[in-house]
Amino acid sequence: MSSSRPARDRELVQRVDSALADVTRKAGKWLACRPGCTHCCVGAFAISVLDAARLRDGFEALQQRDRARAERVGARARAYVARTASEFPGDPQMGILGDDEDAQEAFTQFANDEPCPALDPDTGTCDLYEYRPMTCRVFGPPVRNEGGGLGICELCFRGATHEQIAACEMTPDPDNLEQSILDEMPSNSENTIVAFVLAK
Repeated sequence: MSSSRPARDRELVQRVDSALADVTRKAGKWLACRPGCTHCCVGAFAISVLDAARLRDGFEALQQRDRARAERVGARARAYVARTASEFPGDPQMGILGDDEDAQEAFTQFANDEPCPALDPDTGTCDLYEYRPMTCRVFGPPVRNEGGGLGICELCFRGATHEQIAACEMTPDPDNLEQSILDEMPSNSENTIVAFVLAK
């Protein structure tokens, strides 16, 4: 299987997953994330070219392992794109999100009710979980956002104090390895969404 995924992405995934495992241990009952909880699997979000390369690898691996399941994922992705292409805030032919202010504003209202095509609607689990984007890997635990606050899933840490939440802060990529990898990739500023990657 040929791969467009940089070799160092495996190191990045290992680091982020290790940080998540540590937070999961610390958070215990506060972390609601588990198979069947699909709250974070609905609504579009931007993914990087690195996420896209990882997803392509995962989709190819799924095609080798379980062709019928891969076909269902692809069909869901194509249906998603068909439903939303006319409102896509960017280039719907290439699946590249626009980066101007108008496109970014439009994206906040784009496909908010659409389930991710990698989500199996029967099991409530991700068919490409091992290859999921970074956003998926860090959603749920307390993660520092651009504004400096701690963002968490609204289903997690119910009843927890600010101190309890802060004690479980996840620092997924302290050395900024993801950006270092992206800097070496062509078209590193061209973001897309999961559906466009899996529909091709």
